[in-house]
Amino acid sequence: MAGPMSSDEPSVSPDSHVRKAMSDLRHGEYRVLLALIRPYRWALLGILLWMGAQSLAALATPWLAGQFSTALLARRPVASLLLIWFVVIAVQACLGYVVAVRSQRVGSHLVADVSTRLFDHLQSLPLQWHNERRRGEVLVLLTEDVYRLGFFVTSTLTPTLPLVLTCVGAFVMMVRVNALVGGAVSVLLPVLYIALRWAGRRLRPLAQLEIEAQASKAALAEQNMAMLPIIKAFSGESTESRRYAGQSEALRQIESRQVRLQNAVAPVVRVIVAGCVLALLWISSTSVTRGTMTAADLVTVLMYGLLLTQPLGQLAGVYGQSQTARATAKRLAAAFAEAPEPDDGTIELNSVRGDIAFENVRFSHPGRPCVLDGLNLRVPAGETVAITGPNGAGKSTLAHLLLRLMDPQVGKVTLDGVDLRELTLRNLRSHVGFVPQHVLLFNASVGDNIRYGNADASDTDVEQAARAALADAFIRELPDGYNTFVGEQGVRLSGGQRQRISLARALLKDPAVLILDEATAMFDPAAETAFIDQCRNLLHQRTVILITHRPTTLALADRILRLDDGGLSQQIANPTQTDRGAMLHP
Repeated sequence: MAGPMSSDEPSVSPDSHVRKAMSDLRHGEYRVLLALIRPYRWALLGILLWMGAQSLAALATPWLAGQFSTALLARRPVASLLLIWFVVIAVQACLGYVVAVRSQRVGSHLVADVSTRLFDHLQSLPLQWHNERRRGEVLVLLTEDVYRLGFFVTSTLTPTLPLVLTCVGAFVMMVRVNALVGGAVSVLLPVLYIALRWAGRRLRPLAQLEIEAQASKAALAEQNMAMLPIIKAFSGESTESRRYAGQSEALRQIESRQVRLQNAVAPVVRVIVAGCVLALLWISSTSVTRGTMTAADLVTVLMYGLLLTQPLGQLAGVYGQSQTARATAKRLAAAFAEAPEPDDGTIELNSVRGDIAFENVRFSHPGRPCVLDGLNLRVPAGETVAITGPNGAGKSTLAHLLLRLMDPQVGKVTLDGVDLRELTLRNLRSHVGFVPQHVLLFNASVGDNIRYGNADASDTDVEQAARAALADAFIRELPDGYNTFVGEQGVRLSGGQRQRISLARALLKDPAVLILDEATAMFDPAAETAFIDQCRNLLHQRTVILITHRPTTLALADRILRLDDGGLSQQIANPTQTDRGAMLHP
């Protein structure tokens, strides 16, 4: 990505009107373009001025050609005229270089800025939004779509005004030379309009299909990489290869149709314009024969006619590319219009006892039966509560509600008597540690993964947390110890090792409330027993919610609760070994 912008280009900060503009999806594709380029309006205006100067230099060339013809026929010296002509050509080349460099610079900053804004926004969206979408589709939105839109703004949209200036200038100069010729050129406009409208009706749906096909292909590739162990175990490589080849072929066919149609527009326009120019030359030659037009004027008209063909063809290409940009901008507008997870709380607790209460909580996922129905549960500060129950009973949902990864439709969850919705998200989550059932590790070192629980922790603190999670011994046996990279999702570690690192990360945070969702599921029996013995002191004076199916882990609990049918069906305080077995197998 590009570095800091130079002093003559604006620093970018999201304007307050950006999200509002993007939320209007009736005209979202246009509004999102305006919202994204607004911070760069002065830099883009500077590029337009350079392009305008380049267009003026281009318009001077036919006039100089006419002057050269006049001087040559009149047998006057032409050296000075040729020198001026050379200077104009050199200036035009230099302006082209300046335009190219500045366009690339602004374009790279625009892409980096939009990508960062979109990344931040995607991070702010609720987990439910991400769960309903394929990861590959989101990645395409963040990479391909942002780059495509940035390229369109700097390489296609910005040059449009200079192209129009060149067309208008060439037309005006042709009218000045010969009004009849200029009038005949105006016949081109309705012909070009009809051709562009015809192409636009076919390009727009193709552009949408192309973007969807790219997203499907990326999603399939991302899924394939994540499922590679299963694919290999079931010898499914050939099947997946055929699926991916099918997606690639579908995308190729759409792109081929789009490219054929899009690239056909500009040549057709140029052929039409060239035919008209030749017809104008025939008219002009008749005028020369009659003596109403000089040979030098004929050369000038010819040069302006040739100059006219290129920008008209490029404008036709701009129209075609704008259809793809519209589809891209519409997807970005839809993403930005999604509301972030609610964070309208104003209270921040400096210290927390850890008293938790679920009061008449009702929750259901969209389109699915109710998971929790009128749940009432209080966990006093410092208590260790184990939650058991069948799959789908809502055990993990309790953890997600406590972290406000989702909110109940009815009722409330409180921490020390304060409704979680009244706390800021950052403050709430700073007091809660979480070890998820499915371990999530970054592709970083072991130490960095543990330190994610507390960025300011020292190496000694990291090692203490690792020892508490029974991870220090195996970490020291790794090739680089705490500096060993774990690979994508910790693929270089065993399941039990990943789980211990995840546990160490939560312990390093030293939260008042600790949620362990099947935190020992991948421990061997000896390690689990050692962990239980080690954890008794660690969990002291801390509120702990254990979500587990393992009898050994239940030994840590002061109370065991069984969750079923949307509510609590059983509770046992100070459970015995017999009680623990009964709760797991009622």
